[in-house]
Amino acid sequence: MVLSTGCEEVIDLELEGEAPRLVVNGLIRVNELEAFVPVEIRLTETNNFFEEIPVTQAESAIIIIERFDNGEPIETFTSSLAEESPGSGVYIPDPNATFDQRIPVELLNDETRFTLQITHKGRQYVAETVYQPVVPIDFVVQGNRTLFEGDETEVIVAFTDLPQKDDFYVFDFSFGEYLVTEDTFYQGQLFQFSYFYEDEIEPGTQIPISIMGADESFYNYMDLLITQSGDLQGPFQSPVATVRGNVVDVTGINNQDIFDNASRPEVYPLGYFAVVQEDVEILTIN
Repeated sequence: MVLSTGCEEVIDLELEGEAPRLVVNGLIRVNELEAFVPVEIRLTETNNFFEEIPVTQAESAIIIIERFDNGEPIETFTSSLAEESPGSGVYIPDPNATFDQRIPVELLNDETRFTLQITHKGRQYVAETVYQPVVPIDFVVQGNRTLFEGDETEVIVAFTDLPQKDDFYVFDFSFGEYLVTEDTFYQGQLFQFSYFYEDEIEPGTQIPISIMGADESFYNYMDLLITQSGDLQGPFQSPVATVRGNVVDVTGINNQDIFDNASRPEVYPLGYFAVVQEDVEILTIN
């Protein structure tokens, strides 16, 4: 028998990191049966490995809402945001404003445009998105097939795509698991597919499964994030790969000397701002 002994020395590694970047978690999921849009913008910053993700505060945050009818502008108004509680980094319509800052759901259509403007540590950030409706889930049932290990849980999901346009979808299967799909091969048809949970799920567990509307930009962002990050713990945590979203650092852009960020590619935040309709079904695991 060979016996090997030794001693261990603790070594402090100084990992070279870049300056923190702003991360905007701006996915707003709309239930059209509710009265108001559930605006909640979470702000964090990137950090070095092995450290907690720090929340951060903005000097100001607003959302500009522009309503259109057949391409013609009909109304523009602003929702001022305030931090939900000191130090939370979560921004909601300001409850202390003179006028109600909440956004009524009844004003939304597929032409409603939202612009998020944030001032953070003296820098200006902007993101723009158009409201994305979605079709409902037709049904969600538990299947009995497995894949490689033999103990996966199958979920069968079905929905009916609309024929008028090209559609993109994001599915949230809970547990930080997401899936994207586009209607290239099933436009205007009933589409049914299986999704498999690799980890064992206790019988009786209730799992919310949702379908969200998406434009092509949000679809591509989530597709890249899912591919490069593996299992997500939410799509706006600091990813293992730097996937840029639709939030732009516009500090110093004056449309005279500086028109865009082409000459300063290192200047960008992370995260995404989207306002989408969501339909949720609850599946009880047998």
